[in-house]
Amino acid sequence: MTRSSFDTNLQILHNDIIRMGSIVEKQIHQCIEALVKQDEELADTVIKNDDLVDDLQKEIEDKCIKLIAMQQPLAIDLRNIFTSNKIATDLERMADHAVDIAKIAKRLKNEVYIKQLIDIPKMADIVQVLIRESLNCYVEADAEKAYKTVKIDDQIDALYKKIFNELLDKMTADHGCANQAAQFLFVCKWLERVADHATNICESTIYLVTGEQIDLND
Repeated sequence: MTRSSFDTNLQILHNDIIRMGSIVEKQIHQCIEALVKQDEELADTVIKNDDLVDDLQKEIEDKCIKLIAMQQPLAIDLRNIFTSNKIATDLERMADHAVDIAKIAKRLKNEVYIKQLIDIPKMADIVQVLIRESLNCYVEADAEKAYKTVKIDDQIDALYKKIFNELLDKMTADHGCANQAAQFLFVCKWLERVADHATNICESTIYLVTGEQIDLND
C-alpha cells in the first residue's frame, strides 16, 4: 500500500467515525424524546438502530486491523489507528446506553409521570453537545480544545446531582413513586456514563496529538 493510499484509507476511517458519532448523537436525542413523549414506536426505533452502530464499530475495527497489516505504520499512524478504534468502541457503548434508556421509555409508556421531565432533557442536550465537541476535537486533532471540552462534563455532573436529590426527596416523601423515580435515576446515570465516554474521546485526542495517556474522568 502506497503512502497516498494509506492516507486515503485513514481519512475514510475518520469519516466512518464521524458518521458513527452522528448516529449515536441522534440515538441519544431520540431515546430521551421517546421517554419524554412516552413514544414506544420511537423507543423501538432506537433499539433497532443499535445494529447500525454495532455494524459500523465492527467495520471500523476491521479497517484498523487491515491498515496495520498492509503497511508498517509510523508511530503517529499507529496512534491514529489505535485512537480511531478506541473512539469507535466508546461510541458503541454510548449507543448501548441509549438503548437502555429506550427500554425504560417502553417500560414507563403507560404511567403518569411523578413530575414533568425538564432537567433530564436538559442534561441530555448538554451530553449531545459534549459528544459533538469531543468529535470535533478528534477531527481537528486539537489537544488544547479537548482539555477545554471536557469541562462541559461539570454541567452534566451538576444537573445529575440536582436531579438525584429531587428524586430522592420524592421517594422519601412518597414510597409509591419509588419505582418510577428509580427508573429516572437510571436514565441520569446512563447519560452520565455517555458523558464519560465522550470524555474518553477527548483523552484519545490528546493521546493522538501528544502521545500522552491521561485520565480526565475524575
